[in-house]
Amino acid sequence: MSNTDFHVNDTVLSLHRYPPSRDKSLQAWDSADEYIIRYIETEDLYSKLGNMLIVNDEFGALCCNFHEYSPTLVSDSFLSHRAIEKNFLKNLSDKDAVPQINYSDALSMTSLNTAFDSVLIKIPRTLALLEHQLIALQQLVHRDTLFIAAGKVKAITNSVLSLIDKHLGKASTSLAQKKARLVFCAIDDSKQSVSPYPTRINDPSINFELINHANVFCREHLDIGARMLLKHLPKSVVNSNSQQENSRSKRVIDLGCGNGVIGIQYLLNHPNHHVMFVDESYMAVASAKAGAEKAGVFDRASFLVSDCLSELQQSQEAAFDLVLCNPPFHQQNTITDDIAWRMFSHAHQYLKVNGELRVVANRHLDYANKLKRLFGGTKIIGSNKKFVVFSAIKN
Repeated sequence: MSNTDFHVNDTVLSLHRYPPSRDKSLQAWDSADEYIIRYIETEDLYSKLGNMLIVNDEFGALCCNFHEYSPTLVSDSFLSHRAIEKNFLKNLSDKDAVPQINYSDALSMTSLNTAFDSVLIKIPRTLALLEHQLIALQQLVHRDTLFIAAGKVKAITNSVLSLIDKHLGKASTSLAQKKARLVFCAIDDSKQSVSPYPTRINDPSINFELINHANVFCREHLDIGARMLLKHLPKSVVNSNSQQENSRSKRVIDLGCGNGVIGIQYLLNHPNHHVMFVDESYMAVASAKAGAEKAGVFDRASFLVSDCLSELQQSQEAAFDLVLCNPPFHQQNTITDDIAWRMFSHAHQYLKVNGELRVVANRHLDYANKLKRLFGGTKIIGSNKKFVVFSAIKN
């Protein structure tokens, strides 16, 4: 059986991860996806699905399986949106009058302005994102809404159940199957919660306030990798001591910007430069935008939700002087360096000759060899017991 063939009930879907992974053992679905689909079939719940909302589907196992209900997808991940688009077309483009998926990001849930008859939700990695989504759901469900959440057994914690109890109604769980579990909820439509998000950080190592939406990495404190890179921000984009070079307006990308701390500090250090903040998380880009406005550097900033730099126009190739990057080493719940490799490759594509990629990374990750393959060489410009800061110049 192919690693891309998802067999469930009487359906076979061809599902691929996006971006494609070099680890061929990784699949574009998990046992929690399979459990939801089998449960609905076993309990014959199709008549209750109606107007369907699917939350946090990663690669389209749920959206493609329930395509005839024209589901609305909510996800904070641009990568998930793109993966589902590709898998949806791969499996359904040859059929007549195929219903469409309605795409929405997690920030705009409250503007959907409709009541859903069914909600299928994959438990996200962060409790803050789950809480944000549950609070938003209060305006989108009714007393008879069918609510099914799913995740790996280790993800269905007492904290998860408590959040569902608090914001939607009494939660109950299924038995475990293939290390996955379902969570059900009897909707209490009297629940009304005030969202605690976004939150704010004031750290002594920076002199501006960070604004963090619910799904921002290290939402409660300054990321230690970012803290390391802050100490080693370049004074100029290229190795030049000339005043003319240092005063020239330069174009910079904060790639994988998170809450924007790196790019905002860079703009404060370089009053005549421009930074483009890029992330695949809608909430991250919104956080960076709010932080840049609060810090007074918004007029020299631009913002892009993108799979690395895939959404940049081809006309912008080789247009940037510097890329700053604090890359992730996971995609959703999977540890992988696929995203980092795409970041490095895209940075090389969009940097000018003599432009620089500056990266902070955990010591145990083999980024030096990856950068050497792309750039021809790297230089270590800072290190401690946990992190290394690399500089790679495009020849």
